[in-house]
Formats: sequence, C-alpha cells, structure tokens
Amino acid sequence: MNALSIFNPSFASNVFDAFDRDFGYGVTGATPLVDVRETDGAYILDMDLPGYSENDVSLSLKDRVLTISSVAQAAKEGAEKAEDKAEYLIRERREARFVRRFSLPRDIDPEKVEANFKNGVLTVTIPRQPEAQPKQILIKTA
Repeated sequence: MNALSIFNPSFASNVFDAFDRDFGYGVTGATPLVDVRETDGAYILDMDLPGYSENDVSLSLKDRVLTISSVAQAAKEGAEKAEDKAEYLIRERREARFVRRFSLPRDIDPEKVEANFKNGVLTVTIPRQPEAQPKQILIKTA
C-alpha cells in the first residue's frame, strides 16, 4: 500500500502514486505535506514548505516520475552563535532534507509542467494532454 492510499485509496491508486519518502534527519516531521487536485485540464500539487525558499527546492521529471527534493542549511543565527563559541542548550533547527517522488498518470503533458513558490507553498501544475481531457458528446435525435 502506498503512502497516499492510506488517506484516499481510490484517488491514489488511479492518479498519483507517492512511492518514496526520504525522511529528514534531526527534525521531527520533516516530510512535507502534499495536496493533489485534479481539474479538467491539469493536476495541481500543493506542498507545504514553511521556512524554505525557491532556492532550497529542486524539481525534476523523468519517465513520468516527479521528484521534489531539498537540502536546507541551519539558520544563520545558529551558525553565528556557534562562531561566538556559545554552547547550545537546545538545538532543534538543524539541516533538514527531504525527497518526495510521485509516479504520474500517463495523460500528462511533461513539456508544460510549471512550478510556483509563494508564502511557503510550492504549487506544481501538471497539464493533461489535450486529447486526454474529457470531451462532451452531443446526442443527436433521429
């Protein structure tokens, strides 16, 4: 059973298959949460990435597998304290990394995939091929 099928079996098995999660180290809950929506013309993936910027995120698409990954460095404030030779009493903000891979449906148009990063949310729009979009059929009368 894949990660998404736990939450919505009919959706995950037919549309997106999240088949790999690489949990971050030194951080609790480092795997970003994802919502996937379907419209007539596209699949839209929204990933929560608070504390990240567009420069921290890498996306690739090969053989209908979308990979989203990142490596974020510890906060500059923490690095400055270390240079001052201060001793940490609590250190929870460490380097965090993640990798999420999604096996995409056959009806995507890989040449038109777009990504947008705004307010800590990565939005990936994956258009469907025009011939795969639902077509209304007119019923004629005799």
